[in-house]
Amino acid sequence: MSRLLEVKGLEASYGPTKALHGLDFGLEDGGVTTILGANGAGKTTTLRAISGMVTRNGEITLGGKELSSMRPAEITREGIAHVPEGRGTFVRMSTEDNLQLGAYTRNGKAEIAEDIERVYSYFPILKQRRNQQAGTLSGGEAQMLAVGRALMLRPRLLLLDEPSFGLAPLIVQELFEILKKINSEDGVSMLLVEQNAALALELADHAYLLETGNIVISGTSESILENETVRRSYLGY
Repeated sequence: MSRLLEVKGLEASYGPTKALHGLDFGLEDGGVTTILGANGAGKTTTLRAISGMVTRNGEITLGGKELSSMRPAEITREGIAHVPEGRGTFVRMSTEDNLQLGAYTRNGKAEIAEDIERVYSYFPILKQRRNQQAGTLSGGEAQMLAVGRALMLRPRLLLLDEPSFGLAPLIVQELFEILKKINSEDGVSMLLVEQNAALALELADHAYLLETGNIVISGTSESILENETVRRSYLGY
């Protein structure tokens, strides 16, 4: 596989406070990479930096195209869809209107309608809730809607920030099975930030461990699972 995302020397800051200190990493086309780390390590900031949502320096390329100087809307049009922590749905709009809004960069009503049905095939419960206000959905349904809305962009890369947060274990397992299916069937690459390290490593093929804005360990998911520090600190055995 060829590299889809390439990040070199990525720095990010919030005002005078630097959160990332020169990250170098990449993601294979069609692959799933996870970023692990404790709260405050810089995981969410990494996704926000790729999306252009924080002040950043360094080189970010997608399929060889430089994104570093682009604004968030331009980055979205290049094929990066961001599913933020906390869902981010439009609560007063219906489920289907949220999905329609996810395709705001696209033309072609027939193709958009087909993609809505494809989202419903992944998340049948959303079809049952299509006319329901998004604000009345359960936590699991809202997370499914957030992922579905991102898919309406037909992204090359999906950024997922803590998709399991606040969800019951059975719902989390179902969601991750669907993410695996989206990756394998649609070929959507994924960069995943997830506190549940065991679950993240099960989905991903590569992993990076962040500590205070620096990458301290990287490798295949299998090698990370065998790392004693990771097992002790993040997997609990």
